[in-house]
Amino acid sequence: MTTQVAAPVQSVQKGALSAIFLAVFLAVLDYAVANIALPTIGQDLHTSASVSIWVVNAYQLVNCMLLLPLASFAERVGAKSVCIGGLLVLVVGSVICSIANQLWVLALARGIQGAGGAAIMAVNTALVRMVCPPARLGHSLALNALITSLAVAVGPSVAGGILYLTGSWRWLFLFNLPVGLLAAFVSLVYLPRTAGTERRIDKSSVILNMLTFSLTLVGCDFLARGEWVLGGSFLLGLGMACGLGLFLRQKGQAAPLLPLDLLARRDFSVGVTACFLGYTAANFFMISIPFSLTELFGRSPVMTGMLLTPWPGSMVMVGPLVAYLANKIPAQVLSVIGLVIAGSGFLLVRLTPLDASNLDIMWRFAVAGVGFAFFVSPNNRLTLVASPHERSSSASGMISLARIMGQTCGATCVALILAHITQFPVLLCLDCAVAVAWGGALLCSSRLLYRRF
Repeated sequence: MTTQVAAPVQSVQKGALSAIFLAVFLAVLDYAVANIALPTIGQDLHTSASVSIWVVNAYQLVNCMLLLPLASFAERVGAKSVCIGGLLVLVVGSVICSIANQLWVLALARGIQGAGGAAIMAVNTALVRMVCPPARLGHSLALNALITSLAVAVGPSVAGGILYLTGSWRWLFLFNLPVGLLAAFVSLVYLPRTAGTERRIDKSSVILNMLTFSLTLVGCDFLARGEWVLGGSFLLGLGMACGLGLFLRQKGQAAPLLPLDLLARRDFSVGVTACFLGYTAANFFMISIPFSLTELFGRSPVMTGMLLTPWPGSMVMVGPLVAYLANKIPAQVLSVIGLVIAGSGFLLVRLTPLDASNLDIMWRFAVAGVGFAFFVSPNNRLTLVASPHERSSSASGMISLARIMGQTCGATCVALILAHITQFPVLLCLDCAVAVAWGGALLCSSRLLYRRF
C-alpha cells in the first residue's frame, strides 16, 4: 500500500520540478539570447550600439524593480499563480518583441518580458521548497542551479543557431512561444496550489521599491559609462534616498515587502550578503576577462567566446556532483569550499603567462566555474531554510535580487576601473574578483564558527 501511494506522489513531485526547471530555463535563456543579437538588432532598427543596449537594460531594469513586489504578491495569491502569470506575460512580451519595428517598442516589450522573468525568478526557489521534502531540498536546489548554468552555457549557441537557420533576430523571441506555453501548461497541471494570506500590499512601499532600484541602476549606468556624471550622481543619490524611505516605512511591519524580518535572521542575512559578494566577484571576472583575452593575450573575439566556454560549461558538468554531495556534506562547508576554489580560479587566471596556450587558459576558467557551482546552490539552500515556510516567496525574491544587484555592482565597478585606470585595468579587476570571492568565503565560514559556539 505504501508503495502504491508513494509512486503517484513521486510522479507529481517530478512533474512539479520539471515545470519549475523549464520555467527557470526559459527565463534565464530569454535574457541571455538577446545579447548575441544586439549588433543585428541595431542595424535592422537603425540605432547605435549605445542605444541598442537598452534591449538588454530594459529587461534587467524591470526585472530588478519587480522582484520584491512580486515575491510579496506571491505570499498573498500563491507562488503557483505568480509563476504561471509570469510565463504568460513573458510569452506576450515575446510576441510584441517579434513584431517591433522601432527600438522603443522593442525595449518596452523587453520590459514586459522582464516582468514575466521577475515573476518566475521571484518564486522559483520557494516552489522548489514547497515541492521537495527537507531531505531532498539540497539536491533539488543544486539541480535548479544546474538548469540556470545550462541556460547561460547554451544561450549563445541557441541564439547563434536560430540566427543561422532563420536569418532573423525576431525568431529569438518567437522561440519562446511554444516553450512558454508548454511550461505554463505543465505548471498548471503539476505545481501545488498554496493558500494565500489576507495580507494587504502597501502600494506606497511598492512605489518606493521601484524608484529605489530603477534610479539606482540607471544612475550607476550613467556613472559607469562616464556619461552625464552629474545626472548619474543625482539619480543614484535619489535612489538611495528612496531606499532609506522604504526602509523607514517597512521597519516594524510583520511581513514587510523589503524583508527586514528575514534580514534580521543571521543565517539569512549572511546568505544574502554572500550571494551578493559571489555574483559581484563573478562579474568582476566575466566582464573584464574578454578585454584581457583580446588586449593582453591577442585572441580574436570569436576565440574569446570559445575560451570562455569552460566557465559555464564546468558548472553544468559539476552540477550533478554538487547535487549528490548536497545531502552528504553540510551546506555551510560546501559554500566556503566553493568560494575558496572560485577565488583560487580567479587568481590562477590573474597569474596566467602572456604566452599561455588556449588549453592553459581554459583549465583556469574551469577551476573558477567548478568553485562557483559548489557555492551557489548550498548558499541558496542555507538562505532559504533560514526563512519560515510562509515567507518562502520573499526569501526567494531576495535571493534573486541579491544576484542581480551583485551582477550590477560588479559590472559598474569594472566599467569604472576600465574608464579611470590606465595601467593594466583588467588585472586590477581580477585582483578585485579574488578579494571579493575570498571575502565572501570568510563571511560564509562565520556560519561554521557561530554554530560551534
